[in-house]
Formats: sequence, C-alpha cells, structure tokens
Amino acid sequence: MALTDEGILKVDGLLSRWVRLPGGVKAHYMTAGEDGPAVVLLHGGIIGSSGTAGWRFMAPFLAKNGFRVYCPDQPAFGLTEDPQGYYEPGRAGHVDFCHDFTTALGIDRFHLAGNSMGCLNTVNYVVAHPERVISYALIGGRIGDLLPDEEEQALREKLNHVVPDIRIFDGTKESMKTMMERIIHRPAAISDDLLEMRTRAANNKRDEYARLTVKTFEPATGSDVARFTTKGRLDKLPIPAIYLYGRQDVVFPVDLGYLQEERLPNVQFFFPDECGHQGQTDQPDMFNQVFLEFFRDGKVSRATADWAGVSKNRPEIAEYVAAR
Repeated sequence: MALTDEGILKVDGLLSRWVRLPGGVKAHYMTAGEDGPAVVLLHGGIIGSSGTAGWRFMAPFLAKNGFRVYCPDQPAFGLTEDPQGYYEPGRAGHVDFCHDFTTALGIDRFHLAGNSMGCLNTVNYVVAHPERVISYALIGGRIGDLLPDEEEQALREKLNHVVPDIRIFDGTKESMKTMMERIIHRPAAISDDLLEMRTRAANNKRDEYARLTVKTFEPATGSDVARFTTKGRLDKLPIPAIYLYGRQDVVFPVDLGYLQEERLPNVQFFFPDECGHQGQTDQPDMFNQVFLEFFRDGKVSRATADWAGVSKNRPEIAEYVAAR
C-alpha cells in the first residue's frame, strides 16, 4: 500500500469523501459499498487514529457483502476540520458529531460499532439516540457509569495492572510505532505506510487533540452526567448488541471485560484469543465474519461464535448465537 495525495492509505474499495456539517465543520470520512443497509464504524482515541486506520480491513469486506459502510474521522482526528471549535470537548461533542454526520448523509437508521474511544462513543450514541440504531457492536472500551471509574480502578489495583503509556507521541514515527505496539497484538499489522499516515495526522492535530479529546476519557460532569448515564439505560435497551473483547488487551485487561459482561445481560460477549486492544486489526478475518453475520442475520453462526471465543461465563443469548 501507499499514501494518497491526502495522506491516506490506499485501500481497495475504500473511497475518501467529505461532508459539510453545522458550524462550518468539514467532516472527512471513508466509505465503501453503494447500497444495502448502512453501517457506521467509529475509530479509537489514540492520537493519529482515523476511519482508515481503524477500519481498513472491515469496511471493504462488509461492502463486498452488501452493506454501505461509513468510517468518519471524528473531531480532532484524521482530516476532519473544525476550525471554530463547534463541537465541544468530550463525550457530548463526539455524540453530536456522529448525529450531525449521519443526518447530513441522510442515514436515518444504521448499524453502529466502535473500538476503544469509539466503543464509548457508540455506547453514548445508543443511549442518546436509540431510535436511530438497528444494532450495535463494541470492541474493547468503556461502558459509562454502568462500570464506574472507581470500580475499574479497584480491579486494576487488585490485578496489579498498570495501564501502558499510550500518550507518548513526540512527533516521530518511532514514538507512533511504540504506541501502536501497545494496542496491536499482531506486529505484522503495523506497516510503515500505516505509521506514516498516523504520524502525519497526529502532527496535524496535536493542539486540537489535546484540547478536545482528553475530556472524553475523564468522568462525566455537569449536564453530561444526566445525558450520558448508562446505568439503567444501556442495560435495559432491547437493541441487539454484541461485544468482542480481546484476551490479550493490555489497555483494558480481560478481567474488566468479565466485569462489563456482568453489567450487560442483554449483550452477547465474545473473548477472542490472540487479540489485543484493537481486535479488528489483530484478527480481521474473525471480526469481519462476526460483524457480517450479526449485522446481516442478527445472529452469529455456531462455527463463527466458537472461533471468536463466545463467552462461557453465562448462558449464551439464543437470539444472537446459533445453537449447536
């Protein structure tokens, strides 16, 4: 692969597009597929992330199998431009961006998925706009106050788990590579072109990233507490949902996934092996197939579920996993 004139990885089946949003925001996104149900994929929150970096394997695959896929660069990431700071820092800005983005493109109903920060943004969007979401899928992230920060920290202390430093970017490809090695379990997925793309994007967004993104990972305050509370809401919504949580995730250790599973009785969990924090990059064939079956059929086949490490911690949700 090589980079385009826009500084994006060239990926067969992925097209670069732009849309103007409220407040003069110029949103960049990658898209694949011409018809079929819509899927919106939200990338993670480490500096240099983008729709391409997060979903370059999955988006073309889903498109080849009958979906229209949209991978936006969220505020402070990729090529999206918000020169006037229209979207406020933190959770609200990301949810409002996703809502404005889908509305501008005329996508009234869609499947939604996200990894890491995109996982939290997916959770918050589902709570804020459940009427828009057909089904959703989560990968390695937080679920709001269903699992409070202090409880997460207590588990980390019990496990003697230290979160690896993933904010060490100093403007060089070497520092970007070090960060990538901490979230991606499969070294072969960290290509030189990927590092070049991410490094360029990170250097272009350093000030904007620091201003907008840090608040996303802090506890909700003010009106966000009421707007984005997940307790008694996400765990009660009847929207079909699955969650893939890598066993080798060093950012959110798998024990946190087990604790999240206890809080989400209506979500089917999978714990794939040889899979870190960005599972769709570590195990692209597996994740592609799980997402395809779930979004297409509403249910994951028996063979695929077993391949993806369907949870044994509790009975499977029959609506979402085929019987043996």
